[in-house]
Parts: sequence; structure tokens; C-alpha cells
Amino acid sequence: MIDAIDSVVNEISGVLYQPYVIPLILLLAGIYFTFRTNFLQIRLFAESFRVVGERPVNLGATSSFGALMVSTASRVGTGNIMGVSTALCLGGAGAIFWMWVTAILGGASAFVESTLAQIYKKRDSDGSSYGGPSYYMQDAIHQRWLGIVFSIVLILTYVVGYNMLAAYNTQDTFSVFGFYDKASTPYIVGGVLAILFAFCVLGGGKRLTKVTEVLVPAMGILYVLVSLAVVIMNIDRLPSVFSSIFTSAFDFKAIFGGFTGSCVMMGIKRGLYSNEAGMGSAPNAAAAADVSHPVKQGLVQMLSVFIDTLLICSATAFMCLFSGVEPAAEKAGAAYVQSATMTALGEFGPLFVTVAVCLFAFTTLIGNYYYTEGCLRFIMKREPGKAFMMCFRLFATFLVFIGAVLSAGLAWDTADLLQALMVLINVPVIVILTKPAIAALADYEAQRRSGKNPVYDAKSNGVEHTDFWTK
Repeated sequence: MIDAIDSVVNEISGVLYQPYVIPLILLLAGIYFTFRTNFLQIRLFAESFRVVGERPVNLGATSSFGALMVSTASRVGTGNIMGVSTALCLGGAGAIFWMWVTAILGGASAFVESTLAQIYKKRDSDGSSYGGPSYYMQDAIHQRWLGIVFSIVLILTYVVGYNMLAAYNTQDTFSVFGFYDKASTPYIVGGVLAILFAFCVLGGGKRLTKVTEVLVPAMGILYVLVSLAVVIMNIDRLPSVFSSIFTSAFDFKAIFGGFTGSCVMMGIKRGLYSNEAGMGSAPNAAAAADVSHPVKQGLVQMLSVFIDTLLICSATAFMCLFSGVEPAAEKAGAAYVQSATMTALGEFGPLFVTVAVCLFAFTTLIGNYYYTEGCLRFIMKREPGKAFMMCFRLFATFLVFIGAVLSAGLAWDTADLLQALMVLINVPVIVILTKPAIAALADYEAQRRSGKNPVYDAKSNGVEHTDFWTK
């Protein structure tokens, strides 16, 4: 039964990831937004660091940094470790180059979608804000049905696809230890993850969530430092590592001989899974930020993409490639990372990776779930009832457990398929809605040049009927 489902999922996913579908959409959209914003990834990179430290307009509201942490908690997860390992093993060293390309171009896409989420955000009863792609589909292009479809796909992507995959990757990281038993360990790890997840989403885990908010940034910094240590210890491999990356990245005969398994395809797939640029997920967090101008949060979300891929994913890639252990298809996933860190760092390596994966996975599960409740609210046009939410949370908990015991193929293929559907819906919409985002960018830069702290006014920027942004 599982094999039959995986076969169908893989078949559909194979069509969507043909070079003329998802890869073409992502790359063309990224190039388009890069030119329309006049290369803001480069021009306003320093500005993105400045605005991330700004305090919210209203005391007690969600800051830019707070919204960044929610989206980064979802982005920085098992994909930064297992996803990169899988890409290197199945696509070759050149996959990391195409992950970099996806991130750099995707930064412009992330800016546009998050700026739009801010422009069209809704006011809650307590004065705070919420929103996301479903709302700009409803209010900007007046297609509520499309917003409902997107909300359903997002819920499936995060509760079914990504959370099951995070659970699978977490249990897989224990496979190198002597106590690992394929017949029982996945169930034990899945059970522990499900209990911790339920503890948080059912209302009792605020203290645990706050602890992880401190631990994960700390672990992210430590992870980059450990990777840097591996590079320095093996600095003599620098020429050969970069040679293999660029040689593999531009081996066009191999790429087009089998595109679905090529470094380009694996780089795009795993880059998208990791940084989510253009998918329409991060705008749900971006809409909650209390800022004086939508562009500020757009810049912050652009920065989040760079943190995720150019920093954390590169750390994994370099840690593996500089270890001297060659990537191979049979090592895809935990095995390659664990083998590489064992070679480079001894017994400390696999233990460190396991701890990092567990922490990243836990915050990924919570961050992913955060997005889904807002989508339920959009679909139902009200706050869901307590009984309904209890059932939904228990179902989400059950799926976390199921994910840990799935096969690797089905876990990855399901996530790939669902994220592709999100891209198919969201990217065309943000291309249609480019004008208000570009107008907001021009307004922001004009105010900055005149020495002002930019404040957005919707009407003067040609946007009508918003809950916010009126002077």
C-alpha cells in the first residue's frame, strides 16, 4: 500500500519537477523580481540588518525580529542538514551551487511576497495583525476561492509533508548509533517527538518553546562555528572542494542526461525545501510584524532566506565536503553527514549532528504548525471552535508520529510534491501583484534618502481598502 502511494506521489512530483515547470517558474520569477527591484539583494543587504533590530511601533506588539524568528524556526530545520546531505549524495557537489542560486534569486521573491503580506494584512480584535498569501489573493486579486485552495495546500504541506519529514529525519539521525533498532527506534523517537509537539500545541509548552527560542539560535551559531573548524582543519582541500562544486554544477551533459536527478534539480528541490522562498509560507509570519513600512518586513524575510541557505546549508555542505568523505547515493540523508563528521571530528561529530537535528526539528515542527492555524481561520472566516482545534491538533500530533516510521522515499516525495503545489499557486499571484510591492519599495527608498524613518500610506501608493496604512 505504502509503495503504491509512493509510486503515485513520485510520478506526479516527477512531472512538476521537469525543467519547464517548477525550476523554470522559480528561476524566472527570481530573475524577474531581481530586475524589478533593481538587485535589492545586493543594494539593501546592509539595510536588512538595520531594520531587523527595530522595535515594534506599538509596545508589546510583534517585532520584525520576532516575526523573523518564527519564519527562521520553520526554515532552519532538518532540511539544512539532511536536505543538503541528500542533495550532495544524489545530485553531486554541484547541487550546493544551485542551492546558492535558488537562495540569491529567491531572496527577491521572499521580499515581494512578504511585503505584499504586510500591505494586505488584517487587523485582529486586539489591534494586532495577521495575514498571508490567502489574504492578498482575496483582497488584492479578489479570488477568495484561490485563497482557500492555497490555505488547504499549505496545511497539507506543513502538517503532512514537512512535519512528517522532520520526524523521519530526526529518527534517521540516530541510525549510526549502536542502540538503533529499525524495528523499534523510529517508534520511540516518533513517540517522544509527538508527546513534545502535543505538549506545546495543546497549550502547555510555552516554557519549552521559549527555551528552544534561545537554544536554536545558539545552536545555529555553534553549528556554523563547528563547520568552520572542520574547514580550517582541512584547508588544504579548499581547491579540490570548490573545483568539484563548480565542475559538477556546470556538467551540462550529466545534467540534461538525467535532469530529475541532476545537481540542478536536487539543488532547487532541497533549496526550496530549506529556504521556502516564493512558496508563500513566511508571509504568514511576516504579516504579524508591527512595522512602520511593509518594505521593512520584506527586507527582514529576504535576510531569513540568506541565513538559511547561504549560511546554515553552506555550513553543512562544507563540513561534509571538507571531511574528504565522498558523497554517494546509498549514504543520502543522515548516513553521509554522520560519516563525514565522524571522519572530521571523531565520536563528537555524530553526537553533535544528532543534537543539532533534534533541536532544529523540534522548532521546525512548532514553526510549521504556526502557519496552519491562520489558514484554518481564513477558510472558516472565523476562529475555529475549541472541539475542532483539539481534533486538528491531535491529528497533527498523530502525523508527527507516523512521519517517524515512514520510508525515506515517501517522506521526501510527499514534501516535494506539496511544496511544488504551493509554488504553482503563489508565484503567479505575486508576479501579478508586483506593482504595489515595487511602489512600496520606491516609496521606502525615497523616504530614506530624505532622512526620514519611512512610514507607509496605502492610498498615496495606489492601494485601497486596507485595514492598516492610513495616515
